[in-house]
Amino acid sequence: MDPTDRQTRTQRYLKVLDQRLAWVRCAVEHVHHRHNASAILRSCDAIGVHHVHMVGDAWFQPSRGPARGAWRWLTLHRHTHTREAIDALRADGVQLWVADLSDSPTAPADVPLDRPVCLWFGAEMLGVSDEARAAADGVVTVPMRGFAQSLNVSVAAALALHVVAERARREVGDDALLPRPERDALLARWLARDDKDAHDLDGRHRAARALGRALGPVVHGTDVAASWPDPVSPAPESDP
Repeated sequence: MDPTDRQTRTQRYLKVLDQRLAWVRCAVEHVHHRHNASAILRSCDAIGVHHVHMVGDAWFQPSRGPARGAWRWLTLHRHTHTREAIDALRADGVQLWVADLSDSPTAPADVPLDRPVCLWFGAEMLGVSDEARAAADGVVTVPMRGFAQSLNVSVAAALALHVVAERARREVGDDALLPRPERDALLARWLARDDKDAHDLDGRHRAARALGRALGPVVHGTDVAASWPDPVSPAPESDP
């Protein structure tokens, strides 16, 4: 990678990492529509919620469109079973608030932040599981002011997470952010990935050039060597 480009990326990565939260997490349980789960990942990246727990589908693969590559910048914790995710959160001292309907719900603006918190979102139509509901410290609900009394799960997640995340920044301060060692490790990992991507792309570029020379200037009306992209690792739209 070009040294100037590497320096630019490093500064951008540091700016993002310095705003990443550890105090607020997100859990996504059995969300069947891959686009919804992917949209939640994109919201987490945009809001700065770094740790996301994918519950019930250890092999989940985000949709490239809605996620826009956001999963590359998050730490995803994959859990096959709900109990496994609950135990992992408890072990880290994280309180669990499920997004659900309740006779006495708590708005995102009122969720306690005396300890780290995970907002837990369930499947479309079905909501969170009975196991998650029983283990929860409370129920969080986005206040409704209109005729509609429900939201798409990805919209509800974005609204609730944004409120809680911004409160954590104000009320908890620097203690809400990722610890410095974790930020340093993520920076090293992201830069190493950039180096690998640039190396792999350069290798494909050189192979295409060699193929173009071997086959001649034109194959079925296409200049193979000229049509291959330059060996540059372009940042996708969601890249920091």
